[in-house]
Amino acid sequence: MDANVKSNLPWVEKYRPAKLNDLISHEEIIGTINKFIKEEQLPHLLFYGPPGTGKTSTILACARQLYKPQSFGSMVLELNASDDRGINIVRGQILDFASTRTIFKGGYKLIILDEADAMTNDAQNALRRIIEKYTENVRFCIICNYLSKIIPAIQSRCTRFRFAPLSPDQILPRLEHVIEAEGIDVTDDGKKALITLAGGDMRKVLNVLQSTWMAYKKVTEVNVYNCVGHPLKEDINNIIFWLLNEESFKACYEKIQQLKTQKGLALEDILTEIHLVVNRLEIPPRVSSQLLINLASIEERLADGCVEKPQITALIAAFSKVRSVVV
Repeated sequence: MDANVKSNLPWVEKYRPAKLNDLISHEEIIGTINKFIKEEQLPHLLFYGPPGTGKTSTILACARQLYKPQSFGSMVLELNASDDRGINIVRGQILDFASTRTIFKGGYKLIILDEADAMTNDAQNALRRIIEKYTENVRFCIICNYLSKIIPAIQSRCTRFRFAPLSPDQILPRLEHVIEAEGIDVTDDGKKALITLAGGDMRKVLNVLQSTWMAYKKVTEVNVYNCVGHPLKEDINNIIFWLLNEESFKACYEKIQQLKTQKGLALEDILTEIHLVVNRLEIPPRVSSQLLINLASIEERLADGCVEKPQITALIAAFSKVRSVVV
């Protein structure tokens, strides 16, 4: 790839692993696939798991290992959520690619169906017969976030691999590689904030890292949280303090509302962080469980599209019952 073109790519694509050995996690899965390739026994594959855990990178690295660059285009068909994948595409483009053999080339072709949980049931039912009929000529790799949205008939025809969220120990070396390659200024608390916010999603780590660097030219904990609009720990501590100690209902409401407005915070994010603190409060289990139920009800109403202001009052009311028992 041209150096200028590569430098203009988002870091997520610029640092996408090119080989199976470059992948940072899921050693058992990669080892198994490597063995399949070496013994020329590659089955149909089904990768599932949360976003940013290496599903697409794994199969693309696998494809580069199987095929030479000059034959890649003729041997690999990749379709993702941006492509139309209704029943007509399955019967047309996918069937045509699967049923035609390449002249003077041995081996099988590879069809990658990314985000396959967006396919209709009719399309999946049409696909299962193609998978069975053209196994000699083609291998399928089906990638999805939710296994339950793939019909059982397709699941049974594939070897399934679950890609779990990445651990901080797996993310950190790759993060440090990108930081060193780009020559950017990142503090230790900045790295920790990136990993915490990502929740095991490598793509999110790199996207937030690039956004924070472009916005502030220094990646610190405060800059990372401000960049994504996530509440800082000190903001959450202040909100908890007001909820437990502020005598006036009106004053407590105004302080929370003012903080939300000043920092552009979403009440859902505040609730998520408050939930973590609630688990550490020294209160009786009965009171704690009732408080969590109340917080869950508020979150449900927000998810249903309710206005935030009444939900702030519900939050204050939920904590008013806790004040008398907090040690």
